[in-house]
Amino acid sequence: MSETPRKAFVVAGSEATGGAGFQTDLRVFHTLGVYGCGTLTCIVAFDPANEWGHRFYPVDPEIIDAQMEAALADWGSDLDVCKVGMLGTPATIETVAERLSSHSWRHVVVDPVLICKGQEPGAALDTDNALRERILPLATVVTPNVFEAKVLSGMDEIETVEQLGEAAKRIGDLGVPYVVAKGGVELPGEDAVDVVWDGSELIETRRPKIGEHRVSGAGCSVAAAITAELAKGAEVIDAVNVARDLVTEGIRQRLVGSTPFDVVWQGAYSA
Repeated sequence: MSETPRKAFVVAGSEATGGAGFQTDLRVFHTLGVYGCGTLTCIVAFDPANEWGHRFYPVDPEIIDAQMEAALADWGSDLDVCKVGMLGTPATIETVAERLSSHSWRHVVVDPVLICKGQEPGAALDTDNALRERILPLATVVTPNVFEAKVLSGMDEIETVEQLGEAAKRIGDLGVPYVVAKGGVELPGEDAVDVVWDGSELIETRRPKIGEHRVSGAGCSVAAAITAELAKGAEVIDAVNVARDLVTEGIRQRLVGSTPFDVVWQGAYSA
């Protein structure tokens, strides 16, 4: 008989085309040999008749809590690693924070999705503030992209790897043990550079850039792969390296549909 797989939990939104969010997270878990379960917080359905703009539909907090209750009751202590993705509203954040706080976690990986284009600016700001106050204190690992790192760190600009590292340190000062700040294609140079801050040391991870445009699902895939590897017992920096390899290969074999952006193909990765 094969070994029983490790398990990982995800709290995230659904992206209807499958290119990001909950669908991506479960594909990554499966690719890395981890059993995934989780909770849907919202649904994003692009509008093909309106330049593929976002349509944002939050899930009722009572339904969110019921989903989390069922999964955590089923698997109990077998679920000790969690990824948190898009939450979407202050009410959702409060519900998720309360339920997460009631469970014992070895790692909570937070992909800090700060805004959705389907939200009003005021609602987005309230959500950003609630995420900082209620979710970041629960995180052991946070994985911001350049925009998110700039907002969370309070920096005016991030245009170099050195500035990305400074942002990672400032986010770490908020009480997060590990910060994985993702440079991706946003910073100049031939390499896509991520910076890991562990509270005492900055570690750069580099992979050659594949094109100069962002690919949908890359950020979700990085955080989900880190989550899966942590569930299997890996150290954070080793988990980051697996995540970078998975996403690099997924971008290399990206999928092209009718949307104006390509998507990562997680199944391209082979350990």
